[in-house]
Amino acid sequence: MVAVLVIHGPNLNLLGQREPGIYGSASLSDINARLARMAARNGVDLECFQSNAEHELVERIQAAAEDGTDWILINPAAFTHTSVAVRDALAAVELPFVEIHLSNPHRREPFRHRSYFSDLAEGVVAGLGEDSYLLALQAVINRTNASG
Repeated sequence: MVAVLVIHGPNLNLLGQREPGIYGSASLSDINARLARMAARNGVDLECFQSNAEHELVERIQAAAEDGTDWILINPAAFTHTSVAVRDALAAVELPFVEIHLSNPHRREPFRHRSYFSDLAEGVVAGLGEDSYLLALQAVINRTNASG
C-alpha cells in the first residue's frame, strides 16, 4: 500500500470562506474528504496535514522521511514564493512530491509566478481548483500501479 502525505500550507484552513472567486467554495475538510474517498477506493494510505507555521511544515516533511511516507502532495500556498526552508526540507528527505495549487499562479500577480518548488517536484498541478488535488493523487496512483 502506498502512503501519501498531503500537506496544506498557510491560510488553506480558510478555504471556502477566503476569496472564493480565486480559491473556490470547497472547504479544506471537503477537499480532504474527497481525497480520502479516492484514496480508500485505490488502496492508498492517506494522511492530511495543514499548518500556517513554516517550522511545522518543515518538521512534518522531515518526519515523512522516517514514517513510511512514499509520496508527498503539497500545496505550499504563499510559501511557494518565499520558503527556502520548506524547499530545503523537501530536497533533504528525497521523497517524490507533487506541487499543487488551486489557482493558476501564472494568471495572478507577478510575484506569484516564481515557485521555489517546481524544479524539484515530480509534477505541478495548478489552476483546476479542488480537482488539482485529485489529479495529483491520481497521478501518484497511476505511477505506483505502473511501477508494480
